[in-house]
Order: sequence, then structure tokens, then C-alpha cells
Amino acid sequence: MGLMTQEQYVESLRDGRVIYWDGDKITDPPAHPNFRVPIEVAKGDYDYDNPEKRGIITYETEDGELAHRVFQVPRTEEDLQARIKLAHNMSMVGGVTGVYMALLQIKDQVAELNPQYAENIENLYRYARANDLRGAEVITDAKGDRSRKAHEQDDPDLFLRIVERNNEGIVVRGAKFHISAGSLVHELVVMPTKGMRQDEADYAVSFSIPVNAPGVKMINRSFAPAELNEFDYPASSHHSCPEAMVIFDDVLVPWGRVFLAGESRLATVFARSLGLWERTMGLVAAAESAQMLVGLAQLVVEMQGKERDIGAQNTIAELVCYAEMIKMGLDYACKHYETTPNGMIHPNILAVNAAKYYYAANYHAMMRNIHDLGGGLVLTLPMEADLRHPEAGAYLRKYMHTKPDVDVEDRMRVYNMIRDYTADAYGGWHQVTTLQAGGGLIAQRIMMNQLFDMEGAKAKARRAAGIRPKH
Repeated sequence: MGLMTQEQYVESLRDGRVIYWDGDKITDPPAHPNFRVPIEVAKGDYDYDNPEKRGIITYETEDGELAHRVFQVPRTEEDLQARIKLAHNMSMVGGVTGVYMALLQIKDQVAELNPQYAENIENLYRYARANDLRGAEVITDAKGDRSRKAHEQDDPDLFLRIVERNNEGIVVRGAKFHISAGSLVHELVVMPTKGMRQDEADYAVSFSIPVNAPGVKMINRSFAPAELNEFDYPASSHHSCPEAMVIFDDVLVPWGRVFLAGESRLATVFARSLGLWERTMGLVAAAESAQMLVGLAQLVVEMQGKERDIGAQNTIAELVCYAEMIKMGLDYACKHYETTPNGMIHPNILAVNAAKYYYAANYHAMMRNIHDLGGGLVLTLPMEADLRHPEAGAYLRKYMHTKPDVDVEDRMRVYNMIRDYTADAYGGWHQVTTLQAGGGLIAQRIMMNQLFDMEGAKAKARRAAGIRPKH
């Protein structure tokens, strides 16, 4: 099929997929108001006619075909840098499609256990690339009682599981939570949520299935209503993307689409592979976000006439340090990349986890800083409708005045961006996903403890303390 046009992408969503949202059963996503902004955002990934973006979002495959760069397997540092640049020009829909890199990264390990599974990974990756399809990362189970294992739950379906194996494939039942852009993609790429023991073998399952497969249903939620005023909601009105709870109601997965079916010792490998690429893309977004927050903070301070205030300068310095540390962590991870046996390179895993941890662990403190600089107007600023009202607007222009060179409307726009981005619709989503996307803080702590050269550190500490090796 080759590259899709934006119009073809929109039409591809009319495939019979089952979606529930705000109490509606949606049969025609492009026609539903809830999908207006999300689809507009997703269409940007198919903007191949834009000469400024075409070189960034496409590449030539080994077969000489043109494909979206999200499918390019990094083989050199330049390839990796091209992927980072792509992330700056890609929506959430494109971002989650990075799940194919996670699969390809572990393909060799899968092949050692079952060559057919590895072949399935390669085939599904090439199928998605050739048809310009997008795939969602589908990993987090309902989990039920966290003190019990998957097979010990009151309801055995609280972790996605295999309920039947037959000549055609496997039949799965269960649900997956927090699936960003799930209703905007074409393939659901499912992985185990955690490592599984032998007695949990039916829960060690991975596969890819079309969104419109019989038995697949999605229940959507978004951080923002369908229609928002752009002046009052400068972030939410342009960035809305639904999160889905995906239900697998006895879904038949053909054997050709199965990557794991009961081989419990590989479950952890699958679960961890996704974290690396998701956290890397999260760092790209974090670096951009942090830079913008510094700019908003500086604008607020200047508009208040406090640019020489030592307290304000100190607070902005903290925000600058935060932004630079994220950027440096990402740069270090890419420059000190690692290579898989099959020649695929990927960012340094320890560095990515350390940078993601720093970003997430300090995010709320940075929000405190910007709210402290902005003051109460972050929440209490009147709406655009009041600014446009002949009487109320006059009062706003009079009492929102600070300096002759500060336009009141511009000042309101800055405050609206701070509120929306950090303390309202989009901001609420950001507060939670900063911590949880790519795994919570504990996930990064575990990876850092496992990957750090602890023996080298202990040896250095012994030498410093004068402890001699015992023979």
C-alpha cells in the first residue's frame, strides 16, 4: 500500500472498531465530535506533502521503498539522532508506534526460544511498515489484588490470559488499562505487564491484533472536553488524545500474530523492552516541555516587573537547571548508545532510566516553582468571554495592567497557558503521566539498581578506604 494520505488515514478509522466514550457507542469515529481534536493531531503524522517535514518523517527502506521513519531500525548514531528529531515532530499516535522497536530489540532472544515467534515479529513489523499502520503499546493489566499473583485473583481475567489454544491460534480474555491513542491506531501490540512464573504461564502472552478484531472493545477517556476555547485552553484545545481501557472478550489471535504464548521465562524480557523506548520518547517530550516552562516563567516575571528580583531569578535558575539536566541526560544516553547482537542500536538503558527518574521525581517541585512565580492568577484569571465583554473587558484591561509595554491580552494568554498546561485539563493529565508513563518511579529504581556497575563502585570505595583484597 505504501504511505497513506491524511484522508486515507481518517478513512482507515472507519473499520468497524468498537468504542465507548462518554456513554456513547461510537461507530464512526471521524464523525464524532470527541474525535475532532485527536484525529487532527494524529493526521500530522501523515503530513507527507509538507516539504519541511517529509525528510524528517520518512526514510528509504532496505527495499528502496519510502516509509515513515518511526519504522526505521537505528543502525548508526545518525539513525538514532534522526529518530530523536522525529520525536519532536510526531504525535502520541506515532510515539506509541515505537512499540515495534521494542519487539525488534528482543527478537534474537525470542528466536532462541521459538524461531516462529521471532519470524512473526519480523513479519508484523514489515506488514505495519508497508501499509503505514500505527500500533499501540498495550501492556498494563487490571491487576486486581496486588498482593496476589495473576492466577490467584478472585477473577482469573484480571490479568490478560490465554483461555484456549487450538489449530487456528490462541483465544485471550482480559483487559488492558491506560492505552494512549488506542482508538486512533490500527494494531494493538500486547505484551505481559510483568515477569510471570511457571504457574502463571497462561498470562505470559504477547501478540498483535487489529483494533477491529472480533471481541476487541475500547472504553475511552480524555483529559479534555470535545470543544474548548483556544484562548482559555491553549494546550488542551490542541493536544487532546484519548486513553483507552481495552477489553479482550475471547479474542482469537492467529498463530501468525503470536509472539509469546506461555513461555513464562521471556515475559520479563518483553515487559522491559517496551520501557526503554517509551521512556526515551518521554524524555524528548520532557526536554521540550521543560524549555517551554522556563520561557513561561520568565515571561510572567518580566510582565510583573520582577525580572531583577533575586527570589524570582533563583527560582528560574532552578527551572533552567531542570531543563538542562533532562536535555543532557537524553544526549548522554544517545551518545553512549548500546548495540544488540543483530546490529540495532538503542539509547543507553541506565542513562535513560536515570534521566527519566530525575525528570519525573522533580516534576512536581518544578510545578510548585512556576505556580509560586505566577501567583493566584494562575487559577482565578477571568475567561476570554469576559475580556471581550464591553464592560467587564474594560475593567480587566484596567486592572490587569502592569507596564506600558505589556499587552493585557498577551499577559492573559501566558497565564492561561500556565494554568492549562500545569493546573487544569492538560495539566492534570501531565501531572499523572509524568510519573506513570513508562512505569512509575519504582520501575526506574529497579532498572538503575540492576544496571549500575555496583561491583566497580564497591571496588573504588574499598580502595579509597584502604581495604586491601583478601587472598
